[in-house]
Order: sequence, then structure tokens, then C-alpha cells
Amino acid sequence: MMERSETAGRSASDANSALPTSAAGFSAQELAAFNEQGFYVIRGMADPETRRQMMDCVHAAFAGDPGPVEYEADLHYPGAPVSRSEVGGNTIRRLKEAYTRHSVFTRFLVSPAVSEKLKQILGPKVVMPLAHHNCIMTKQPRFSSETGWHQDVRYWSFERPDLVSVWVALGRETPENGCLYVIPGTHKQSFAPEQLDDALFLRADLPGNAPLIAQKTAVPLDPGDVLFFHARTFHAAGRNLTDQTKYSAVFTFRAADNPPQPGTRSASMPELLLP
Repeated sequence: MMERSETAGRSASDANSALPTSAAGFSAQELAAFNEQGFYVIRGMADPETRRQMMDCVHAAFAGDPGPVEYEADLHYPGAPVSRSEVGGNTIRRLKEAYTRHSVFTRFLVSPAVSEKLKQILGPKVVMPLAHHNCIMTKQPRFSSETGWHQDVRYWSFERPDLVSVWVALGRETPENGCLYVIPGTHKQSFAPEQLDDALFLRADLPGNAPLIAQKTAVPLDPGDVLFFHARTFHAAGRNLTDQTKYSAVFTFRAADNPPQPGTRSASMPELLLP
């Protein structure tokens, strides 16, 4: 479990959601906050009916054929089962290819409330790569893992590392059930190779990284809250210590003039141009 320090107790609601929110695009204050911190939360952005349809899709997947998934045991993160043959080895970490599972995801992602905000950050033409994120994150009790400090661009291959993810809370997210933590402003910083391990996680054992990690802030979310965060913003998550599964839908977007590098995983699936 990630220890909740005095700094970690500070939340994104303290950091930026006191500013006014807009129905479609970001306000000037909101956009400035995103550009400065590398993340921003819009409260109550996904309405109850949208969340209900998304959760119906999730429940149907778990009740029948879950389709393409990622298992906790496959990643070997702290807290995960050692292998699929061990107790808890069939614990699903994410339902992949969420976009094609139900039309509710299309309707939400192309809505002005989402697309206009993305255009303000990325430019007039926005593309959603289906090779990255495009999933339902499922942090389950008992066998959910702890994710170390990382930038999502560590395993993405685009001409520029300027992508934005949209994280939709389908239920309440707290430090107790494994909500995200972020380090504000890290999307604008550069890091020396020795600050990272071989998997490009920020080294928590390195004394020089301690002042940076001390700036971490929790991002607790209520159902329907939506987190926008830059792909270079360092973030992490603890384990789910409750008895209820936490569900989040997450998708990633790029500017049209920032294509994936040919032959990489980032170019392995189709992409969607937002209207």
C-alpha cells in the first residue's frame, strides 16, 4: 500500500477543482491549471445514465466472455499473484478494447464536453489511438497490485510525447481503494536516466527522488468525475484494500499531427478521428 503522507493527503480537489467548470470547453482558468499541473478534474461530467450503461457493459463482461483482458499476474507488480496458476491468478486488471464493447463509450468520447476540451489542449484535430488504454481498469480486492511512479509515454511511441488521457470514475475512488496519485508539473520536467529503473519507473529508493515524490497528491474521485491528465505526468496507484472492486474507464488522445511511429505497438491498431 502506498503510504499516505501529509502531502499525499492533499487531493486534486484541493489543487484545482475549486475553479469554475465549463459545460463544453475548459474555462481559461481550468486550461491554465491543466497546463501548469498536468492534470485537471471535472466533477460530475459523466451523467448517471452514461455510467449505468458503462457499468452494464462491465457486468456483462464479467458474467460471460470477458473478451480481451489483462491479468494482474501477467505484470508482476507488487501485490499481484505470482502466476495465473496461483490463488487469485485469474484476477483481471483491465478489460481491453473498451471502445468497441458498447456504443455508450463512443457517445461519451465524441460529445462536446470531452472533445472540445481535448481540442483546447491538443489542437483542432484530435485522434484516439485504440492501441493504448482504451480499457476499463478493474482494481479488485485482495489481488490488486500496486503501480509504481511512471509516465505513460514510457511504453508509447509517437513523434511527440504529448498525449492526454481521459479517466472516467464509474464509482468512488479513494486512497483506500487504489485511486491515482500524481506529481503535479512533472509533464514539463526532464529526468535523468539514473532517476528511473530498467522499466522506466521512478526509483523510490533513490534519495535524490525523495523531494519530487514528496510532492505527490491524491486524486480522489466521485462517480462521474473525469480526470484529464498529460501522458508525461508521473502517476501511481496503491492497492485496493476494500471489499469492493473499483472500476474506471480510460482512453488516450493525440493531436492529428502527432502520429505513431511505424512498426511499433502504438501503430498496431486503428485510430478514431474525433468529429
